[in-house]
Amino acid sequence: MNKSAVRKLRDSIRARYLKVDTATVADVLDVLGLRDQGLAPGFAPCPSNAGRMGGFAYTIVGKMQRYAGTGDPRKMKAVDGVGKDEIAVWSGAGRGVCFFGELIALGMKRRGCAGALVDGGIRDIEWIAKERFPVYARYRTPVQSIGRWKVTAWQVPVELPGATSARVKVRPGDFVLADADGVIVIPERVAADVLAEAERLTKKEARIRRELDRGASLEDVLRKHGHV
Repeated sequence: MNKSAVRKLRDSIRARYLKVDTATVADVLDVLGLRDQGLAPGFAPCPSNAGRMGGFAYTIVGKMQRYAGTGDPRKMKAVDGVGKDEIAVWSGAGRGVCFFGELIALGMKRRGCAGALVDGGIRDIEWIAKERFPVYARYRTPVQSIGRWKVTAWQVPVELPGATSARVKVRPGDFVLADADGVIVIPERVAADVLAEAERLTKKEARIRRELDRGASLEDVLRKHGHV
């Protein structure tokens, strides 16, 4: 498959995922035996109305480390690599510092990046909101990372705090979906199958809602359609 075809396929998958809910996706993953793909509830949209976010994981990892100088060249190089339909997944458990702010967010957006998932802090939230660039992060802080936290690698497997397990592994190319219910990670190897089943369940739930709106009892609806 050539690059153009791959890009069109990724565009289509992302657009379709944005039409299903994380809760539905979580149910599908449960059936597949992937029961620990949800992220910890500490990951929240910044700002609170950032809305739905979805894309393919582009991972960046760093660590708390004192250093001299006015910037982190590896951080800039990592940011330059992010591409269209990707979510920048920042890991490294920063303590009290932001991993990025408005200018990096703007640069990533210009490259087609679809949002950021941050196991740490962000700042410049009002400006990021004006750019309509969705971010889900563990905390917010005005304190910059320069001299305190630096990037050590990118496009490698990383681990983030989980909802039902201590850590959730995120690999480059996995699909990240976030909405009002939280954030879930869909492994690349099952992303297509999970999407198809989530779409089927979404249609089923829509039929159930219509029947309930028309006066059917919940007992009758569940007997007819089964639990969802």
